[in-house]
Amino acid sequence: MPALQPLTYTVEAFNVSHASENKIHDDTVAKKLGFTGGLVPGVEVFAYATHAAVAHFGADWLRRGQMEGRFQKPVYDGRMATVTATPVASALEFKVESEGASCATGTATLPSPTPPVPALSDYEAVTPPALDERPPADEMSLAEGKWLGVVPAVLTAERHAEYLRDVRERHDIYATEGIAHPGILLRLCNSLLRESVVLPPWVHVGSNMQNFDVARVGQVLAARGRVVANYDRKGHRLVDLDCVLTADGKVIAHVLHTAIYKLRHLS
Repeated sequence: MPALQPLTYTVEAFNVSHASENKIHDDTVAKKLGFTGGLVPGVEVFAYATHAAVAHFGADWLRRGQMEGRFQKPVYDGRMATVTATPVASALEFKVESEGASCATGTATLPSPTPPVPALSDYEAVTPPALDERPPADEMSLAEGKWLGVVPAVLTAERHAEYLRDVRERHDIYATEGIAHPGILLRLCNSLLRESVVLPPWVHVGSNMQNFDVARVGQVLAARGRVVANYDRKGHRLVDLDCVLTADGKVIAHVLHTAIYKLRHLS
C-alpha cells in the first residue's frame, strides 16, 4: 500500500486579539518584550491545525477527536502560516511553520473507544469576580486546586461568522451546519484565566483537547476549570488548567491547557 501523502494547508495569519487586554498581542508592547510584533494567539494557531484534522478524519473528529498542540515560536499578523499534517499509523502528526520557523507541533487522533466523558459534577461551578475586582495573577490567585469559571454566553451567528472569517476557515461544515469552530471552544480556556485574574502580557503555550460532541450556534457556551499546577520553567511562571467545556450544560470537550502567565522579562 502506498504511503499516505502529507496534507498541507496555508493561511494568512490574523491577530484576532490585537485589541485585547493581553498586550502580548499589541505590536508596541510585544516589540518591547523582544518579539517582532503582536503575537497571533496560540488558540488560533491551534485552530489552523484543526483544519487538517477535519480534512483527514472527517466531521467525526469534531464529535470525538483529540488533538494536542505545543507552540514554540510566534506566528505574526499578516504572515503566511503553513500546516503540514502527516499520517503516521492511526494518528496525524502536524507542524505549523511561518517564515521558515517551526512555530507549533502536535498530534491529532480519532480515539477508539472514545475516552469517558468527565462528570460535570466533578468540576466546581464558580462565578468569576467582577472585572475590577480580579486579583493579580500570582502563585496565590492561581494556586494549585483553585477553581475558575467564566460568564456563560450564547454563541451568536454573528460572532461565529466573524470568527470563521478571522481564522480564514475554508471548511464549509461550520457555516452550513452551524457547528462551533474548535478555536472558539478552546478560547473558553483562555477566558477561565482572563476572567479570574489580572494578567500581564501572557502566552498560551499548549493544549490537549478531547472532543465529546459538537457545540452549535445558538447554544450557551461555558467552561469550568481547576489549576492543577503552578510552576517555574526557565524563569517563566506557568499554569496548567484542567478544563471542561460545555454547551447548554452538556460537557462537549475536556482540555488540559498550559500558559505562561508571567514572562521572565517581567519578573
